[in-house]
Amino acid sequence: MEYVSTRGGVAPVDFEGALFSGYAPDGGLFMPQCLPSLDRDTLREWSCLSYPSLVKELCSLFITAELVPRSTLSDLIDRAFSRFRHKDIIHLSRLKDGLNVLELWHGVTYAFKDLSLSCTGQFLQYFLEKKQKHVTILVGTSGDTGSSAIESVRGQKNMDIFVLLPKGLCTQIQELQMTTVIEDNVHVFAAYGNSDEIDEPIKELFADVDFARKHNLMSLNSINWSRIMVQIAHHFYAYFQCAPSLDTTPLPVVEIVVPTGGGGNITAGCIAQKMGLPIRLVAVVNSNDIIHRTVQHGDFSLSERVKATLASAMDIQEPYNVERILWLLSGSDSHLTKVLMEQFSLSKSLKLPEDLHRKLSETLRSCSASNEDIVRAMQRCWQENNYLLCPHSAVAAHYHYSQPDSIPRCCLAPASAAKFQDAVLQAGLVPQLPPEISALTTMETRSIELAQGQDWTRMLREQIEATAQRW
Repeated sequence: MEYVSTRGGVAPVDFEGALFSGYAPDGGLFMPQCLPSLDRDTLREWSCLSYPSLVKELCSLFITAELVPRSTLSDLIDRAFSRFRHKDIIHLSRLKDGLNVLELWHGVTYAFKDLSLSCTGQFLQYFLEKKQKHVTILVGTSGDTGSSAIESVRGQKNMDIFVLLPKGLCTQIQELQMTTVIEDNVHVFAAYGNSDEIDEPIKELFADVDFARKHNLMSLNSINWSRIMVQIAHHFYAYFQCAPSLDTTPLPVVEIVVPTGGGGNITAGCIAQKMGLPIRLVAVVNSNDIIHRTVQHGDFSLSERVKATLASAMDIQEPYNVERILWLLSGSDSHLTKVLMEQFSLSKSLKLPEDLHRKLSETLRSCSASNEDIVRAMQRCWQENNYLLCPHSAVAAHYHYSQPDSIPRCCLAPASAAKFQDAVLQAGLVPQLPPEISALTTMETRSIELAQGQDWTRMLREQIEATAQRW
């Protein structure tokens, strides 16, 4: 199994090479050169597996046994999930009106990113210990990625992590989950800008090839293939939980509704679909609707500004994983992908070629939800089920409630409502706070401010250089 850049400008790498990369050196994203195809018998066999076992089976398709022996891979994944609160790691809640909510948030930070990042952290540690190597991890976060990434590597001597968060644009709890981690290898920057703006200095540092090589820069955002790989398992588990039977021909279709920001989870769904899983995918977004406009009209272009919404982790205008989807649907056409993405990079506006747009709209459905839609979905779910949805999960529930058909459907729930008290209060509901969340407000915090007008790239570069003096 080798990995190639979506832009075709670099030699193929193995899983270790993809794991330790951010963007590929040519600016693209790593993808498997070819995807495994699963037959009906394999799907029926997998339908009885637990979630951790599914992750192990899927990862073994993308990580060769020569790189990571099977028994070692199993141990790493078991270790990754050892801190999850639910015995099944993830859990399906079957609610009224056919609303199936797959809770992906039973990890340490109460967000779905704990699933992939806990595994990725274990993979990193495995290779770093073997090679006695140090890496510098750069992460931009709109809310949840930062804390999950921090938890996956905190205290590790061979990794330093630098996290940029958008000050005031994520919830207080999300911010505290990052700034209260006082570890020598954790460096948090509170930037006065939006999610897209904080990605810019990270891109610039990765583009400086000499600097990136000197400090072994890598990313734990969903540009990292390892994140996407683990997230493929969500879709298989959702399908097996919600499919009425696997004894029919053809196999039944299940609709998977995916709250979408940077596009990692929906990319994982597209890959699962390509591997043979009979799912229909729906990308649901908030008012920052670039993915919705791309699916509906082929219009991959920025709006005038990022809108602040109740579903703040999805307040993103540049969903970088769309590049992976376009590459996949174009038949791995790296030349076309490179041309399209370079045009978007220059003009921030792109009209998809007609054929590619047709393939995209055949692969995905889409829906956008306003703050009012989010509040109504949260209220209805509570009234009917006494069940609190986070605002991101409510975007998926809004789509479900708007559909008249009775196709089996699963809504992915990326975070716990406990992290979004303001949204719960705006819906006229009462927040339910676990003790470990409540305790955050009493803890010491540490972060470095990045003000508007400062050279964020230079400041980040200097901090990385200073930290490098320690080892």
